[in-house]
Amino acid sequence: MNRLHTLLRLTPLLLLSACASFAPQRPLDTASTAQIDSAVRSYVAERKLPGAVYWMEHEGASYQQAYGKQSYETGSADVTLNTLYDAASLSKVVSTAPSVLILAEEGKISLDSPLVNYFPECANGGKEAITIRHLLTHSSGLPASLPAKPGWRGDEAAHKLACNQTVTHTPGTFFRYSDINYVLLGQLVQKVSGMPLSAFAQQRIFTPLGMKHTGYLPLARFTASGIAPTQKAQEEDGGKSAHIDLPPGQTLQGVVHDPTARFMGGVGGSAGIFTTAGDLARYARMLLNGGELDGVRVMRPETVRLLTTRQSPDGLPARAMGMDIDSPYARPRGTVFPVGSFGHTGFTGCILWVDPNSKTFYVFLSNRVYPDDKSNILPLYGVLGTLTAQAAGLKAP
Repeated sequence: MNRLHTLLRLTPLLLLSACASFAPQRPLDTASTAQIDSAVRSYVAERKLPGAVYWMEHEGASYQQAYGKQSYETGSADVTLNTLYDAASLSKVVSTAPSVLILAEEGKISLDSPLVNYFPECANGGKEAITIRHLLTHSSGLPASLPAKPGWRGDEAAHKLACNQTVTHTPGTFFRYSDINYVLLGQLVQKVSGMPLSAFAQQRIFTPLGMKHTGYLPLARFTASGIAPTQKAQEEDGGKSAHIDLPPGQTLQGVVHDPTARFMGGVGGSAGIFTTAGDLARYARMLLNGGELDGVRVMRPETVRLLTTRQSPDGLPARAMGMDIDSPYARPRGTVFPVGSFGHTGFTGCILWVDPNSKTFYVFLSNRVYPDDKSNILPLYGVLGTLTAQAAGLKAP
């Protein structure tokens, strides 16, 4: 009888526990997701971008939507959640920076060692004081990009150009977002690991995470029809604009838009990966889970911390060893996500932004550079950041 009384007394608690474990997830705010749809569709309607994909998650609840077409051409395919996009500088934080940090985990790279310890040929022009940390946090003092002229091609030529640059500020004292920093970091991965950045990232990041559509040189694996095009060479410029060097009328589709990465053969530390929103969602989940996803560990929690929390020198805009936190480029944070959330953008019109406190992230992929690289969608970034936070139930500080 006593056992029966005990069971009867515990039954409500057991039922309550069972109900709690199967309790429905807190729904996202549908008014906010509707505003997200409206904002993106208005940009499509105004021909500021042909199409896009948006994906957000918050503590297991998710919302995804595809918008518009791959291009403005008659008969263009609809954008789907599986449309492959040129992610431009998202390559820096999805491929290059984590590859460097994984090698640092293994003791193969020292983050506070001088660059010239790895590349003695770079010992000129004030670069002797640059450390790997400076490169990762954009505090090296190097110029923003490699010159496009006179014409050059190949990884070796890019390395020589990078090593010939002169710093404009003492390393560690000035923030300048620089592709040269990440060109050198990509080459560092190759030198230390013994394999190209594309192969290392595929083996150590993309494949373990099940990012089946992500990688460099997508035309080796996918048909062009599933890839959103970027820029088209215009008749009036003879294909000689700043970002494209093709015969008039020809379009970049499955070939990286970034000129430096393209001149390097499609694989660069600064740009080059093509990806889908779903793949980037898997990457974001891994970051929120301390470097592990579905039982597979890609990096240690400490490495995730270096990639996603402030590591820049005192007095400079807040950057992690890869991710942006609070710099002039942090527009995707919007007005609600707190400082301490992190992410990055890509020149082609792409965003990855993550808030670890609320376990929320969003991905936005587009080809706003189609057809002529003249569209400005920066105001949309802030709108998406604010509305995503509101969809997750966050309030402005």
